[in-house]
Amino acid sequence: MNGAAFAVNLAATAGAALAVLLAALAVGLRTGRHRTVDVAWGLAFTAVALTGYGLSAGHGDDGRRLLATVLTAVWGVRLSVHIALRARGTGEDPRYERMLARKPPGRARTLYAVRTVYLLQAALVWFVSLPVQAAQYLPDPPGPLAWAGTAVWAVGLFFEAVGDRQLTRFKADPANRGRIMDRGLWRYTRHPNYFGDACVWWGLFLLAADAPIGWAFVASPLLMTWLLAFGSGKPLLERRMSSGRPGWDAYAARTSGFVPLPPRR
Repeated sequence: MNGAAFAVNLAATAGAALAVLLAALAVGLRTGRHRTVDVAWGLAFTAVALTGYGLSAGHGDDGRRLLATVLTAVWGVRLSVHIALRARGTGEDPRYERMLARKPPGRARTLYAVRTVYLLQAALVWFVSLPVQAAQYLPDPPGPLAWAGTAVWAVGLFFEAVGDRQLTRFKADPANRGRIMDRGLWRYTRHPNYFGDACVWWGLFLLAADAPIGWAFVASPLLMTWLLAFGSGKPLLERRMSSGRPGWDAYAARTSGFVPLPPRR
């Protein structure tokens, strides 16, 4: 890996992530809804991957560069489109309402949102995508570990996309209003989309991990998995569901919290 070229890449990809999130800020200020940052999340990863792909030309193996970029972009664009469609006609996300309600007295609401929502997410995008950026600069063709990572990515995308689709169809049926989704993939895990997201990022990490330098970036998928399973993903959603959705406790008692498993009796 060319260290100097990779250092330039790191600066450029940070700028790409920040540009996408600042564009989301502009939309959020115009519409009065900061939930637009969720749509920008997948697009920011795509922008980072495309920036790295362009800058890594002549430094990394062309096949590995293309593989890392395409896998990241497919995941990112699908996620952004799904979230954008889900958010149509809705108001502000309660998560951001609660977050901004904690603004200290005397601080400007917009500046507080920039620091706690947009800049934080730009930093997370850049850090979590480090294995993708590293993979684009590796000079050797993809090896067995990289192809295993592609398979893990595919499993993750299946769980995320199919889980999202199943939940969307379930919610679209008025007969299911107020009911718990416990069908399809949701019968085996309470969060197939979060589990799939974690698999996607472990798979992308493996694209870089068949070179020793790639293991320097293992903290990236670890952080993403922690956010999904223990941070801002699963715990916040389950806290809301347990306080206002009849049947949640019984569903949680029989259904795995993250990794898909057969339902318990």
